[in-house]
Amino acid sequence: MNSIEKLKAARNGLLKLHRELITSERAVYEHAAGPIPSAGAFLQLLAHDPWFEWLQPFTRLIARVDDALFDKKVPITDERAEALIGEIRALLEADAKDGGFGTTYAETLRRDPHVLATHAEVRRVLGA
Repeated sequence: MNSIEKLKAARNGLLKLHRELITSERAVYEHAAGPIPSAGAFLQLLAHDPWFEWLQPFTRLIARVDDALFDKKVPITDERAEALIGEIRALLEADAKDGGFGTTYAETLRRDPHVLATHAEVRRVLGA
């Protein structure tokens, strides 16, 4: 599998992992704060509530990968694909001692077996 194909496969896994993280975090939020009344209210929380802010590195990385893969004017190069694969690896290996994203991500991996399994799938795609 070349770098671009690997990036495409990693992107698909990253999207699945992002969905799992959102689902997991929603359950924790609702346990603490009560049910979210609607899909629209949930989208507002995802976009603006500090509770969900830690998910932004995933969201931003997915957007960068999509921009690179689907830019019709500037086709992606193997070098750019490798750089983005490196960013994905770094995100998945975030330091659990950083007090920010890495800590919350590590806690979520420990708490939710679905997130952990999807995390492992993406790492397998990356060859990590």
